[in-house]
Amino acid sequence: MYGAILGDIAGSRFEFTRPEHFDWRHVELFTGMSKYTDDTVLTVATKYALLAGVPYHQAYKHFGRRYMQAGYGPMFKNWLHAHSQRGYQSFGNGSAMRVSYIGWHFNTLDQVEAQAEESSRCTHDHPEGIKAAQATAAAVFMARTGASKQEIAGYIRRRFHYVVHRPLATYRPFGKFDVTAMGTMPLAFRCFLESEDWESCIRNVYSVRCDTDTVGCIAGGIADAFYGGTGQDEDVLLRRFLIRPNGVGVFDTYLYDWATREPGAQDEEKGEL
Repeated sequence: MYGAILGDIAGSRFEFTRPEHFDWRHVELFTGMSKYTDDTVLTVATKYALLAGVPYHQAYKHFGRRYMQAGYGPMFKNWLHAHSQRGYQSFGNGSAMRVSYIGWHFNTLDQVEAQAEESSRCTHDHPEGIKAAQATAAAVFMARTGASKQEIAGYIRRRFHYVVHRPLATYRPFGKFDVTAMGTMPLAFRCFLESEDWESCIRNVYSVRCDTDTVGCIAGGIADAFYGGTGQDEDVLLRRFLIRPNGVGVFDTYLYDWATREPGAQDEEKGEL
């Protein structure tokens, strides 16, 4: 899961703009301009839902309202402030960027896909939104349980009908900002499939004009599971970017605390939701 969070943070500063003559092979991954976005907030919220034993919609509303400045889309913002627990037929990539922990938490592929669907339905109940969430969580599960890239790609192609064989070289001349699940998922899978480690996966994301924080979050989560880590000083980076002063200047550790919470740790605040 840390690979998803750090992929989001690494991609955040290039989401909308990038410098002229951008050197994606050598640019620093993390700088003072990097930050977490809604991808991180909702990834941690998914973990919270499973460890605290609360419904996904409650966890997303809880974290979303606590971190209102994280950069949510307009439909999700409206949902946050509404009393409805129903989805709004979104086929955006938001359902896929938040599910990496589901691929770690459950012990069978069927469980993973069923939970990914449940996590998606409260907001992204369009078939494409559900499919994207299931595909991401399934890839994380397969990656962490020893499947090869060929096996992961074959399953994703057969089960979800994503085109995963198109080389990144053919994306680069035509890359564009695209927040749909249909536009995001094939690219995210390809960034992982052409990688050699977590960092090269994120640099593959950099190499294409795209929704870099979300593609980085999805691809980075799969790469983390496949390679057995990010190769970064994870706790230092998580502390650096997730612990921030709140509105009254007090350092807020809540996001960091839940991002790093171990399964089995007792939740003393479940009743506050």
